[in-house]
Amino acid sequence: MFTFILVVQAIVAALLVTVILMQKSEGGGLGVGGSPAGFMSARGAADFLTRSTTILATIFVSLSIVLAVIASIQHRPSDIDTSLVKQAPATPSTAPAPATGNDPLAGAAGAAGGNAQGTAANGAVPLAN
Repeated sequence: MFTFILVVQAIVAALLVTVILMQKSEGGGLGVGGSPAGFMSARGAADFLTRSTTILATIFVSLSIVLAVIASIQHRPSDIDTSLVKQAPATPSTAPAPATGNDPLAGAAGAAGGNAQGTAANGAVPLAN
């Protein structure tokens, strides 16, 4: 129902724009010129376009109000797709000991990390516990 009314409102809006552009204005506009001997006189055409503009504008406003009411009644909570959420890896309970290879600081880091009190034997405090 909402989609149907929305399509009708789009059609009414297009007709309203067309009728407004066809009206003769002080500055020229896209008025449809014609002779008084034609189907409608200039005054009759102006009255017809003015009446049709009023009717189309009233229909447009009414449809806007109806669409707002329908949208407020059909207010549904948005569903969030959680299928792409990445799970955080579990943190290991014990950290592996660093390799001591040729790195002179690795041994000091290992000694500082293994101290339960947070200070090394030489009194240094590790940066991260």
